[in-house]
Amino acid sequence: MVTTAPSKFDRLPKTLAGVRDFNAAKGILILLVGGLLYIGHSAFIPVALALLAGLILSSPVEGLRRLGLPRSLGAVLILVIALAAVSGLVALVWTPSQQWYASAPHTLSVIQKKFTPVARIMSHIEELTNRAGHVGAPNASERTAPVVAQENASSAVLTGVRDSAVGCATFAIITLFLLAGGPPMAARMTAAFFDHLKSHHVQKYIEKVRAEVGQFYVTTACTNLGLGIATTLVMMAWGMPTPYLWGATAAILNFIPYAGATTTLLTVTVVAIVSFDSLGHALGVSLSYLGLAVLEGQVVQPLVVGRRLEVNPLLIFLALWFGGMFWGIAGVILATPMLVALKVIAENSHDGDSMLQFLGPNESSPDQFGQLREFTRRS
Repeated sequence: MVTTAPSKFDRLPKTLAGVRDFNAAKGILILLVGGLLYIGHSAFIPVALALLAGLILSSPVEGLRRLGLPRSLGAVLILVIALAAVSGLVALVWTPSQQWYASAPHTLSVIQKKFTPVARIMSHIEELTNRAGHVGAPNASERTAPVVAQENASSAVLTGVRDSAVGCATFAIITLFLLAGGPPMAARMTAAFFDHLKSHHVQKYIEKVRAEVGQFYVTTACTNLGLGIATTLVMMAWGMPTPYLWGATAAILNFIPYAGATTTLLTVTVVAIVSFDSLGHALGVSLSYLGLAVLEGQVVQPLVVGRRLEVNPLLIFLALWFGGMFWGIAGVILATPMLVALKVIAENSHDGDSMLQFLGPNESSPDQFGQLREFTRRS
């Protein structure tokens, strides 16, 4: 009896089965990790934010170390300066925010008066729709609304304050340790979990991500500061109340792509409608900020930041959506830097073409990815 060796076509079903098993295992692992991140968000959020802060603030710490200052002292100094800057920004917007919070009942009444005609029209349309839907239908029996129990307000506030204090302390401590240890410590800790990685290879990727993401955020912060100053001046020119608040709002929210500028536009439009009797005046305020936002996003950002770190807008929107669903505001903050870090890693890896094609903007081509990879390696 003559036996023949199995051909590659005979081995194909087994290969396909192995691929399916691998993809299924990978999908299950992703679901498990996602569930763990969602359930344990209170523990993971301070750590993730500390990693982002350490990534951004490590550049000035390394600069001070090159000047002769020990890394630990430089970490303390930079962290204190960063926390003081955040505290100053909060103090800047605290007073006008409290004014708006105190006048909230009056603001709501003004909004109700100005939108009453529109509300009447909408309610009339809804009433006609309900009548049309109930023609010939039997009368539904009235149901008693369930009584919803409410938790003690003071206990909820104390719990929230306690969780916030613990999270802030955890964030500050982890950030300080990351800055004091520097990229070498992060590289050793990362390489310890993967047998095929060496610490010097991991440190190379960390240095690349740190340099690119740090530069990206520094330039973005400068452009957002300019947008905030311009917004403040424009709001003052139109006679808007608390113009510094809207300038700070524009600068802070502009760190969130697309959604930040849209939220600021809606906010200043509503405030202008409430503050001014003339609809043209309110429209002028809205269009003025829209012009500033378009100028910053379409002209200033491409010139200052460049096109190297551009990511597909659809992926940015999805990252913001899922980040907000999973981790709230913290997830929205972390969405963009995670995509940028993934793109930087893909640019500097030997087999990252598929990832670059997935993350890159719509107008990019495979040839452009190859040229970009070559440019990144040379630089």
